[in-house]
Amino acid sequence: MSRHPTQAPDRDPDLDDADDLAGAENEDDLLLVPEESEEIEPAAGTVALGRAAILRALKHAPSGPGVYRMIGSDGSVLYVGKAKSIKRRIVAYTRPTGLTARIMRMVAGTAEMEFVSTGTETEALLLEANLIKQLRPRFNVLLRDDKSFPYILITRDHDAPQITKHRGARNRPGDYYGPFASVWAVNRTINALQKAFLVRSCSDSFYEARTRPCLLFQIKRCAGPCTGEVNHTDYAEYVREAREFLSGKSRVVKEQLAREMEQAAEELEFERAAVLRDRLAALSAVQGTQGINPRGVEEADVFAIHQEGGATCVQVFFFRTGQNWGNHALYPRADRSLEPGEVLESFLAQFYEDKPCPRLVLLSHDIAERELLEEALATRAGHRVEIATPRRGEKRELVEHALQNAREALGRKLAESASQARLLDELARAFSLPASPKRIEVYDNSHIMGTNAVGGMIVAGPEGFAKSQYRKFNIKSADLTPGDDYGMMREVLTRRFSRLLREAPRAAALPAPSPPGGEGWGEGSSPQAGGASPLTDPLRGPPLPDGEREEGDALAAEAANTAWPDLVLIDGGPGQLKATAETLAALGIRDVPLVGVAKGPDRDAGRETFHVEGREPFRLEARDPVLYFIQRLRDEAHRFAIGSHRARRKKDITQAGLQEIPGIGPTRKRALLRHFGTLKAIERASLADLEGVPGVNAATARAVYDFFHARSG
Repeated sequence: MSRHPTQAPDRDPDLDDADDLAGAENEDDLLLVPEESEEIEPAAGTVALGRAAILRALKHAPSGPGVYRMIGSDGSVLYVGKAKSIKRRIVAYTRPTGLTARIMRMVAGTAEMEFVSTGTETEALLLEANLIKQLRPRFNVLLRDDKSFPYILITRDHDAPQITKHRGARNRPGDYYGPFASVWAVNRTINALQKAFLVRSCSDSFYEARTRPCLLFQIKRCAGPCTGEVNHTDYAEYVREAREFLSGKSRVVKEQLAREMEQAAEELEFERAAVLRDRLAALSAVQGTQGINPRGVEEADVFAIHQEGGATCVQVFFFRTGQNWGNHALYPRADRSLEPGEVLESFLAQFYEDKPCPRLVLLSHDIAERELLEEALATRAGHRVEIATPRRGEKRELVEHALQNAREALGRKLAESASQARLLDELARAFSLPASPKRIEVYDNSHIMGTNAVGGMIVAGPEGFAKSQYRKFNIKSADLTPGDDYGMMREVLTRRFSRLLREAPRAAALPAPSPPGGEGWGEGSSPQAGGASPLTDPLRGPPLPDGEREEGDALAAEAANTAWPDLVLIDGGPGQLKATAETLAALGIRDVPLVGVAKGPDRDAGRETFHVEGREPFRLEARDPVLYFIQRLRDEAHRFAIGSHRARRKKDITQAGLQEIPGIGPTRKRALLRHFGTLKAIERASLADLEGVPGVNAATARAVYDFFHARSG
């Protein structure tokens, strides 16, 4: 006979089961599952079906610590969770009452479960964070702006160490200082450090090719070790001072420079004294632009979270060596029902999954599993980590400052989102879409006379450009005529939508509302990504009333359709539009809205003509915000396609050599590299500079210049 708990928990069961388990005498009292012989007859509705699927999985669930995954009927991972005892944790999902709307949606979508056992709960927490970042389940808190932060690197693999910015795996020998909040902060600091310590920033290949000092030596931002302007002993002293400054010994370094300046002045070496004065001023500029520099906090990351209007902002400040190395706002995706501490706890585990953790982490809100997270971060970092929520003093002031920045950043974000929402509404009216688009895909091609052809797809929506979903397509077809833009677009769209049909086939869609400005987009048309009713939105919708909208196809349709565009923009006129429509029709797709954006006469921005099937070509008013919005989308697609093309072309040149340029053989290649040092320097060189290379005549210089500066199509 089935037994059920007499009292439901007052919080989500997927957070912590410690309180739920208090007072239990044995595991049998906790399971509360039907007997083996009892038939499970789920009532109509996906919550009951999901509960039945969880009960089936429960029979094989391990009793120890580990990670569990809740998987939907289409194979997508809905949720990743960790537990001290997996079996004890997932039984909470089978309760008939007391679950929040978010958990009910999660249970309703579950078709099966998978388990991974770990040795300890700490290992489970680390694995959970890793899987969330890899799988990006829709019901977990997701760190969306998941990028690596830049560092300053002073190398140790060269006689004359280099200072440079670095992002990614720290494989190169040297000393890394950071993280910095942005590349701008790194560049600003490096520029000032070059003025203060005269450390080179050029690449090793450029360094080895120099026969005379470069411009940085002339403007007193490099000591010129490449050509012997400074001996290696003196240069090593400059590097030592730079390392000490970045390691937190700024006061010692400044006092030493001040003494040397005074000594040089007393010895009437005024030119040397002036150089030291400028170096001191550069160091003061570094610290003067850093804002708050705490006295009692040597190394810490400060996190403050603010929630408003269903959105969340986490502001992080980096403090290293007693200096403020910048701040950054991140906007994790989290259900509005979650408390700030719950979001912050999941956020931190993901944030430090691929980043070094300092010894001190300051938070604006308490988290439930502080000690467990401390242990997990310490295991990953290799040193003790303290997580604290300060109540008074300087540390509390740092947290309050970060919290103020979080409030302001989220306010700006919400204002931008509101403006973006209005633009999308106006866009829907302009093109007679059935609903405001939630996913817009824009396609463009780039090539030079058909070579290194690349197709680019960008994605935009209510939150702006979704850069993590951009895709590039290297044109592979050998049958294409070089420069055949129509053929390239057919290949790109065939590959994109064929994969979409395989991986996210659209389920039965909800009835489409009438378009606000005219006729719809063909028979069976319906809103695609984001077109689902807010009542079925698992992240933004209000709680689902019992018995309402729990049909299995609603969740399935919503999950599948989020990958489909509501609008496709093509950079081109009626020819491109026709080729696009024919390509999609051949795949059986006839209800995706297509718009061709043809450039104006002389490629004049503001005079674009729009081509839509079943309508006469039309233009928008010159000052229409929708026109500006479409121009931004098209320009971003153009930028992405050209960038992808240039990267591919550069790779080909690097692999095949400059001999790929007509008229360039091994001898002239060596002459160019000897003169400029690197391929990038050759690419950036002016025509006059190329003509000045010994052994390169005017015709060859023109060929090189045209190859790198030819306009991409």
